[in-house]
Amino acid sequence: MGKVLAAALVGIAAALAAERLLAFRSRLNATREVDPVALPNCRLIKGIETGSEDIDILPNGLAFISSGLKYPGLKSFAPDKPDDTVYLFVVNHPHQKSTVELFKFMEDDNSLVHLKTIRHDLLTSVNDVVAVGPDSFYATNDHYFTDFILMFLEMYLGLTWSNVVYYSPKEVKEVAAGFYSANGINISPDKKYIYIADIFDHSVHVMEKHADWNLTHVKTLQLDTLADNLSVDPDTGDIWTGCHPNGMKLLYDDPNNPPASEVLRIQNILAEQPTVTRVYAENGTVLQGTSVATVYNGKLLIGTVFHRALYCEL
Repeated sequence: MGKVLAAALVGIAAALAAERLLAFRSRLNATREVDPVALPNCRLIKGIETGSEDIDILPNGLAFISSGLKYPGLKSFAPDKPDDTVYLFVVNHPHQKSTVELFKFMEDDNSLVHLKTIRHDLLTSVNDVVAVGPDSFYATNDHYFTDFILMFLEMYLGLTWSNVVYYSPKEVKEVAAGFYSANGINISPDKKYIYIADIFDHSVHVMEKHADWNLTHVKTLQLDTLADNLSVDPDTGDIWTGCHPNGMKLLYDDPNNPPASEVLRIQNILAEQPTVTRVYAENGTVLQGTSVATVYNGKLLIGTVFHRALYCEL
């Protein structure tokens, strides 16, 4: 009887492991191949060889590009290194912990002055932030665990323990939860809605922002790709996102089968049927692991997790 029970338990465990593996591969879009969508008048940006994971553009066209991302489990080419006022919030991960670095941009000489380092127990694994004041922001925590092995296990088991936190010097609180991996975050031009990309759910969530800074769910837009960072066109309200068509290729370093790139434009996201357009797609020959796409005056910048960056005219 004992042997029969043990065999049954082994069979159940094997079945559960197989089901989790299939779900894990599905969340990573492991079998998807991308059909190319070309853009005319594109060129690589000189001097960017170790990533351009996120890009923000000021109203005057000056772009801030984060480069040299080093993240557990992901490839990196970066070497090891220790009013109208513009404030820049930068996510940092010293010793696999999360901080948000606050800078002030000095227009007279285009320099940055570091103001302070922000830490908090609720800012556990920050992926992205969107500012809502000179010293306040919403932040996505893309994982519950910070240890890489536990992080991978969390992803493998499909735990929805990722969340969004509101931070200010006076109050810090969780304002949204239940994501597989909350990634890119941004705000609508009218400041009424917060957009959140859940990369492993292949979706973009629309949340209404309230006077007490809490968020309530409005809708979820399902996609067939892994949306990373989100940029919002201040003139049209369109959402632009750099995507990973096949997340499995991003995790496994195979120079003969590199991760592809994809850029989506989402128009009228609050409508019953938003318009989703594949603006650019490429199999990894030019760009590997696209993570962001942002526009300015008919120009498109496309950035990557660890690779190069592309400039295109639309």
